[in-house]
Amino acid sequence: MSTAGGEAVRAYRALMRATRKSFAGDNLMLRESAKEIRKKFEENRHVTSCTEIQRLLEEAREASHFISTMIVQAKLNDRGGYEVKPSQEHAGATLEIPSEEILGRSSAQGEGKE
Repeated sequence: MSTAGGEAVRAYRALMRATRKSFAGDNLMLRESAKEIRKKFEENRHVTSCTEIQRLLEEAREASHFISTMIVQAKLNDRGGYEVKPSQEHAGATLEIPSEEILGRSSAQGEGKE
């Protein structure tokens, strides 16, 4: 395996780990994020330009870092509100909590109501 190939495998695995951690317990997001990651890597499988490969690897590293540090899932609690439990990786990040209106729209789209 070439050096770039080994780096690509490491980047792929890092992205998969980041999504498994960030979306733990959310089977839909786990499945869809894995499909999207696989699709992006397959689309670029035949890239041969060293410059382009390095750019793609950097994008993958940035995406992994973003997923690990900027995505926090809110969970519906018994009181009907949402709870966010950021982990150590999220320290110092600015969290933007969506309004109830945005959450309602998102939920409706997921159910095909819009």
